[in-house]
Amino acid sequence: MSRIGKLPIPVEPGVTVTIEGQDVTVSGPKGTLSRIIRPEITCRLENGSIVVSRRNESKLCRSLHGLSRTLLANMVEGVTKGYTKTLEIVGVGYRVSLQGKKLVMSLGYSHPVEIIPPAGIEFAVEEKANRIHVKGIDPQIVGDVAAEIRFKRPPEPYKGKGVKYQGEVIRRKVGKAGGKKK
Repeated sequence: MSRIGKLPIPVEPGVTVTIEGQDVTVSGPKGTLSRIIRPEITCRLENGSIVVSRRNESKLCRSLHGLSRTLLANMVEGVTKGYTKTLEIVGVGYRVSLQGKKLVMSLGYSHPVEIIPPAGIEFAVEEKANRIHVKGIDPQIVGDVAAEIRFKRPPEPYKGKGVKYQGEVIRRKVGKAGGKKK
């Protein structure tokens, strides 16, 4: 039995879970998420928690068991607490600002880089620290948007300039060594 898959998912007060066949909908104070669970997996509500089980012991069912439970647990956490990814901008002259909901970054290109948030995502900016907070209820979309922002100017290994995740360690390379004169 999957160690993760057999754990029940506690449903906090204020969160409603609706299970209609393979369609699971979770609503909470921050919003609503919906997901279709694979037919090899069944889920049901028991005593204020979601219990995920598999229909048989095939390799596919065993591999989907823990995954499905984790995806449902992420949905419950997303509608209660939400998810946040923080990015830092490092470099002389690199700046970030918020114009309405749109994120505008100056990253050393000849033009400013603008990013419009998809539905369900909002940006928060600390201009003094050059930090961007990407917030949302779906961890996959939050991660995708953060990766898209980082892709605009990934950190380079010589000076460490660019957009990086908070806490990310950049492996540094030594610069060009001066050649010996004969």
